This record gives sequence, structure tokens and C-alpha cells, in this order.
Amino acid sequence: MTDALYETSIQSLPLIHKGKVRDIYAIDDKRMLIVTTDRLSAFDVVLPTPIPGKGKVLTAVSNFWFNKLQHILPNQLTGDKAEDVVAPGERDQVAGRAIVVKRLKALPIEAIVRGYLVGTGWNDYQKTGKVCGIALPAGLQQASRLPEPLFTPSTKAAVGAHDENIDFAQCEQLLGAGLAAQVREAALALYKTAAEYALTRGIIIADTKFEFGLDENGTLTLIDEALTPDSSRFWPADQYQVGSNPPSFDKQYVRDWLVSSGWNKQPPGPELPAEVVQKTAEKYAEALRRLTA
Repeated sequence: MTDALYETSIQSLPLIHKGKVRDIYAIDDKRMLIVTTDRLSAFDVVLPTPIPGKGKVLTAVSNFWFNKLQHILPNQLTGDKAEDVVAPGERDQVAGRAIVVKRLKALPIEAIVRGYLVGTGWNDYQKTGKVCGIALPAGLQQASRLPEPLFTPSTKAAVGAHDENIDFAQCEQLLGAGLAAQVREAALALYKTAAEYALTRGIIIADTKFEFGLDENGTLTLIDEALTPDSSRFWPADQYQVGSNPPSFDKQYVRDWLVSSGWNKQPPGPELPAEVVQKTAEKYAEALRRLTA
């Protein structure tokens, strides 16, 4: 895991899109190749320093959840091997870090589910007593477990821009009432099942982000990544304490370092010190080990 892949250079397939972390290539009119690089984004800025092995960890974690949760909702995987769709000399770029997926119509929202009061939700609650317009009981503390998980969608911003939280009425305007209700139900069911399992592995999933798409028949499908340390806030259950933000297995460690560095959260991001890179890589690997051991 010492060699980091910051960006791909696959010539045998046309590049469709380069995201914050993933490079997406066209295979044919029904399939795409998604390669998860070792890039890391924080505060919606892609940092110049990769985290070695991160892409392989994210891919393994996502594949684990896609398999575990497929009884709740179909997912994007086709079952094809990434190594079979690229030229022989490009296989090292996809081994362990790429998936072949169906071409689907992505929905224009991120489906965020919060099980605990932390991050922007905690900030919102302190000011208004609500999270994304949803009223909560008085007297909750930072990192309190919520009475019920909350579905709090956001818009999907382009690279370099910030996602914006929206309320459910705005979600209905974007998707239509029926599809919005279906997305909310699916997101909550996926989160509850995953959070229950993760607890048995010593991990609290404080919150997470799902993305969904529709196939040609209008079937709601889980896409992008699933319950990874990039898209979720993972806490070690044995260090959880109400009133403080526990140490996490996700990129919060990097965020904390960036804040303490005095960076103004505008591009370009600063280079990360070797110690921060190593500690972050260890946290990602530990999340995978705990979940799938």
C-alpha cells in the first residue's frame, strides 16, 4: 500500500468525468468503469497529497456494503471485472480499486442520514433547535444519539463548490413527491441496517451519505459509494461519549489538522505532512479491518 494513485491515465476507454476522488470511464452504452483514486478532498477541496491505499480501502468497504444491503435495494454493480475492460498494461491502475457499474440516471440530491447530533447538524441545532428544518427535543448535547435517524438531503455541488442542505419540501420539488418519499425510506432502511451491523463490529456510524439513480425501468438503485470512511462518520464505540466529538475512522483527522494549520478552506489545499498521511491511511485501513474481519 506504499504506491499511491493520484490520477488515472487509462487510454483504452474514454474519460467521462473526473470527480473529487473517482475517475469515470465509458465502457459501452450500458456500462461505466469507476476507478477510486487515492485523492482526498476536505471542505470540498481536493488536496494535493494522496493517501496511499485509500482507494482500495474505499472500494473494498463499498463492495462489502453493496453485497450486505442488496436485499434492501438493488445496486449499480454489473458483476463484471474491472481488469477485463481495460488494456493489459492498464490493469495495475484498476486492480482492487475499480468497479464496473450500470449506466443509470443519477438523482440530483445527496441522501444524508444522521443518527447522531454532530457536525453541521449540531451547529444547526444550537442555533435553531432544529436540524435541516426538523425540530428536535431540547437539551441534546453534541454527539447525542437522535431519537430516530433523520433524513436530511442536500444538493450535489460541482467540484470546488459546496453542497447545500435542503428540507424535505425542497427535495420533493427536485424529485417529485413519490420519488422523494421512496428515497427517504430507502436511505433510512439502509442506514439502520448498516448501523446495527457496524455496532457489532465496534463502530458507530454517526451519519452517512447515499446517492441513488434510476434504471431504464425507473427502479431506484444505490450508486456511487456506500458507507465508506469518506461518505460516513465512523466512531469507535468504545471511545464514544456524549458531549464531545469522538475520534473517528474517517477524514475528520485530516479536517482537524487542516483547521489547526490556519488554511482558509479555499483552493489550493495545503500539502499534508507525512505523519498526517500515515495516520489517515491507518484509520481507513482500521475501518475496513473492523467491518469485514
